[in-house]
Parts: sequence; C-alpha cells; structure tokens
Amino acid sequence: MTALGHRLPGAAFRLPFLPLAAALTLSGCGSEPEAADDLEAGTPAAVATSEQSLAIRLWADGEPAFGIYVPSERERGATGPDGERLPPLYTEAGGADLAGNELYDYLFLNLEGSYDPAAVTAIARGLEQGGGADKTLLVRIPPISDAGEEVTRQRIAEILEAGADGITLPHVRSTEEARTAVSMFEELGADVWSPSNPEGTVIAMLMIEDPGALAETEQIADVGGYSILACGIGSLSAALGDREAGEAGNQVVLQHAQRVGLPDMITANADDVARRIEEGFLGLLMNGPEADEHIRVGRTAAGR
Repeated sequence: MTALGHRLPGAAFRLPFLPLAAALTLSGCGSEPEAADDLEAGTPAAVATSEQSLAIRLWADGEPAFGIYVPSERERGATGPDGERLPPLYTEAGGADLAGNELYDYLFLNLEGSYDPAAVTAIARGLEQGGGADKTLLVRIPPISDAGEEVTRQRIAEILEAGADGITLPHVRSTEEARTAVSMFEELGADVWSPSNPEGTVIAMLMIEDPGALAETEQIADVGGYSILACGIGSLSAALGDREAGEAGNQVVLQHAQRVGLPDMITANADDVARRIEEGFLGLLMNGPEADEHIRVGRTAAGR
C-alpha cells in the first residue's frame, strides 16, 4: 500500500529509480485521449491474494471484469486564452465519484495522448477517499516508440508510485519490444501478476495495434512475464484499412492470449458485450454516458 492507502504493487514493489522519477515532470503529446481505439481479455492465472486489486481477483477466478474509461472533467474541445486546446482534467472529486459506483471493477485512465502523472495521483486519492481503493486503476501511457525506453521506464515507475495498479503499453511493435517492456517492470522490482506469478499485484498490459506486431502475435504472447495481451482494434483496423481485417486480427490476439493463459481486454457496449464474453474476453471496457447501462447488460450476460 502507498502513503495514499491505494493498492499499489504491495510490499513487493521497489523503486530504485524513485528519486529520478519524482524529479521528472514529463509531458506527452497534447491531444485529448480518444476512447474509441481498443482492447481485449482471455484466460487468467489462478490464486488470488488479499493484496491484489479487484480485477486481478476476478480474472484469477475466470470471471469477466467490467470497467470504464475515466472521463475527463473538462468540457470536450475546451480551449485556453490563446485558442489552444486544453488537456483532459482529472480530479480527486472525480475519482471519489467513480469509487462509489459498484458497477466498476476497474478504471482505465488513458494518458496516451496527454501524459499527466498528477492525474493518476488525483484519481488514486479520490478512490481512497470514496471507499473504492479496491478497484483496479489501470493507466495507459504513450508508446515506447514515441517516448523512448528511458522515459518509458521512468514513467512506469512514476505512475506506479502515484497509486496505479498497472500500466498499459500501447503499440508494442515487435517481440523484441515486448521483451523490453517486460524487462522494464523487472528492473523496477514490480511484482507483476502473470501465469508464472499468480500472486503478483502489478498489471503489465501489452497492446498489439500494428500489422507488423500482429504478424508476431504468437511470439509476443510467448514472451511471458506480463499480465494482459490486448488488441487495439481501432488502430489495427485503421492500419489495415478495413474493420473486418481488424476484427480478424483481434481474434488472433485473443486466441494466443487464451493459449498462454492471459486475459484479453476489449471495448464493448450493450450490443456486443454478451458476444464478447461468450468469445472469452475477460476485460470489458465501456465508454461514454451510457457506460453504466452497457455494464449492466454485460453483468447479466456474465451471471454477475
């Protein structure tokens, strides 16, 4: 547990990079994150412990977990005095509101387009204040290919120290880059939950979103040492030029995630959530003002 009381990587997490991480104030590209681009879940590692956050415990039992993109509290498209587009806004009060919603097993904070570690601190504190520290807080950061290895390593340390339960790395481009990603968590001493470490407390999630990575899905799945393998179906579809091709790639990722015992996460809504659960996705991620209703449909389909 951190000083915030939020369920960080437990006592097994150590931060040899902490002084550097704390000193860095890193900013990403400036656009507001788009929530429509994404995800999946398959078969989990077993053996849950009291130190693990809610989504891990559900996946360890083979149960679907339901979550939402953390909504920005800033009006969409808001601009500053010089006409510049303002970044998303996340506050402790917003986190506290989310904490009280029993429909949410996990929260997905998307910082890929606008990196802001203070947002993680705010949401983690809000979850604690609102009695929702048990909910899993998963944070997506910019890709390794954009930020570079050293900055990404510092960001992983910084985000975990701020109170997140896990990190999502988007646009993993190759098997080699997947190994690099896993090594970053290892170097930081993070106790990553995986089939080989079922009592781990930190989630490391890798996303396949590009044709080159899709061609190496089998090898990426076999890297080991991480928690979730997911397909960014929106990005993949755009790269392939066809939604049908993107869905075919999505199913390939699901097949290999299940083969190696990893959950797979995907965006869903009331129209397709029952089908996604039937297919074997274990992380169902909702977005927008009707997210709660989509989750209710999903929970009914899952017998929850």
